[in-house]
Amino acid sequence: MQITNQAYKEGCWIVFLCSIWYTSSSGQNVINKRLLGYFPYPITISMVHMLCVALFLGPVLRLRKVEKLKIHDKHRFLMLVFPLAFGKFFASISSHLSIANVSVSFAHTVKAMMPIFTVILSRIIVNEKASKRVYLALATIIFGVLIATVTELTFNVIGGTFALIATITFSLQNVYTKKAIGDLYIHHLRLLLILGQLASLMLLPIWMYVDLTRIYNNKVLIETLNWPKTLLLLFLSGLLNFTQNIFAFSVISLISPLSYSIANATKRIVIITSSLIFLRNPVTPMNVFGMGTAIIGVLAYNKAKYDDRCNKQMLPVYTSDADLVHMKAYRTREAIFSNGHSNSNYV
Repeated sequence: MQITNQAYKEGCWIVFLCSIWYTSSSGQNVINKRLLGYFPYPITISMVHMLCVALFLGPVLRLRKVEKLKIHDKHRFLMLVFPLAFGKFFASISSHLSIANVSVSFAHTVKAMMPIFTVILSRIIVNEKASKRVYLALATIIFGVLIATVTELTFNVIGGTFALIATITFSLQNVYTKKAIGDLYIHHLRLLLILGQLASLMLLPIWMYVDLTRIYNNKVLIETLNWPKTLLLLFLSGLLNFTQNIFAFSVISLISPLSYSIANATKRIVIITSSLIFLRNPVTPMNVFGMGTAIIGVLAYNKAKYDDRCNKQMLPVYTSDADLVHMKAYRTREAIFSNGHSNSNYV
């Protein structure tokens, strides 16, 4: 009975964490869409997100007593983290540009294609092969996204293109973040802090040249905009973005990789549903069918990848030096993950 009660308490705690995770992520997307409707400065939103990570994560690491990173090879360290920091803010800007031009539901349906690019990039970069079940799941995702695209009432080329660019960039981030965590033996939150700080520094001159200049020269905006409301929404957006990252990692530490993948796919369903309810963007039955098909494909992909990982752990086969290096990095990531220290979805 004691074990049952303990399992029940853990289950309730996981449900609570997922609820906060889903709520913060959905709230962030709804706020961003409303904000961009009258304050069309997506780089500013990305700047706020980067700064919130850079400023708020340090105290969290000290509270959790996460040890500082010891850098043995500074050149190699910079070669790994600089591209990740650039990708972090570039993906953020692309994502915000996409929801500025298309509906949140459609943008997140396009993001369901992330596994496709992850599989392609993993094959190119680390020579990781995929099974037939994985390819079948990818075909389901493509079919669903195609239906959603053809039937999307708010579709435009600019928004769709930026949604695709954001998805590809996030996929690159996933692959290279796994490599960085494995090669540097770094705590995932420590890496997130470093990336947030570097991304803020990289984005600052771009933000000043593009958005700050446009805002300063827009006299009508300066005089008519409700600045207290806008600044509050910007702060809430950054805070919710930071919160959803922290709670996502809390969930990771408590459940299996497969359960987390399902929880992450469920989060996307919640975001799409909440955007349809609160933003009231028009949809058709075929549009909803396409979105649902894409999400089912993502769930099938996660299950297929999980089964493949289990098979690799049971029957490790090394065919080259590259395979040995990859397997070493893979085992390192799995060991970190089992202690609640790894995932690349924060990028």
